[in-house]
Amino acid sequence: MYFEPFSTTGIGSMPHTEPLSACEMILRCFDIPFWPQLPKYSPKESMISQFSEGLPGITFSSSKVYIKKDEELITEWLSNYNEEMSSHVSDEYAAGLYRMIELINGKKLKIFKGQITGPVTFTLSLKDEDGRFVFFDETLREIVLMHLKSKVKWQVEFLRNFAENIVIFIDEPILQAIGSSAYISVQQPEAIRLIRELVSFIKSLNVKVGIHCCGRADWKEILSVGIDILSFDAFSFFDIFKIYRNEIAEFLTKSGYIAWGFIPTTDDLKAFSDEEIIEQAVRKIEELSADIPLVKKNSLITPSCGMGSLDISASERVCNLLINLKKKFLNG
Repeated sequence: MYFEPFSTTGIGSMPHTEPLSACEMILRCFDIPFWPQLPKYSPKESMISQFSEGLPGITFSSSKVYIKKDEELITEWLSNYNEEMSSHVSDEYAAGLYRMIELINGKKLKIFKGQITGPVTFTLSLKDEDGRFVFFDETLREIVLMHLKSKVKWQVEFLRNFAENIVIFIDEPILQAIGSSAYISVQQPEAIRLIRELVSFIKSLNVKVGIHCCGRADWKEILSVGIDILSFDAFSFFDIFKIYRNEIAEFLTKSGYIAWGFIPTTDDLKAFSDEEIIEQAVRKIEELSADIPLVKKNSLITPSCGMGSLDISASERVCNLLINLKKKFLNG
């Protein structure tokens, strides 16, 4: 699958409380459409809850979600698991996915993007009934990985009904915190193993796979896990990312793509004018492409992260900025 240079796509979350309007905006504004995650529409569309449906022991209590470690339930689930398992994502957990299908109305799109919460972020966000992160329980950690495989398998099979080509982004925002004092006991090799296994599984489904992290991370490690696309917050973290010039060049020569999050979705969106945001993005591409010419060919552009925390008018501004930035890159 080939992407046109500087094609636009989104990370996932949108600020809308009306799923259909979010889908209409996506189809209108993005080269590579995606289904919207809508945390303001329902708490079940938050990052962990959305893909928790069917996980053994998952428990919802008011706005809290956690997992009860029920040995009998776990044993039964494991006895039924295999890598052909496909775990349904219902309308209750992903309204935007189903409204998008209604809008597409039987047509077959050339390309479509889906997304799933990554295993490191999932296991370091979800706790058991004792308040312990699932990551630190070997059995639960592996079950979550298996569960996410079954979720992404269902999603790919589902998306194939209305898209010729599919891209799946693994959302791993917590990678930026690995090694910090808050997660000092998290072993990076184990975190990378979880990601590598999910990447390998998704690629076995014959789709392109990307990783999104909206902070700083060990990009050398991430670029080595077999992904096709690396998505990151290029507005805030370009200066750290460019240190990895050799690894970036090697990744691009192997037909990898960088998805540059040039349009901020934080308070920086208010602090900078459209012209300043576009000028910064152009300067960064020019700087890196001077050493790595493939940058101008193998690049996508995105918001720096999901737009779920914005209001709708701000999200419209982000979309217009992406459209104008693409024009600037292509026309000079």
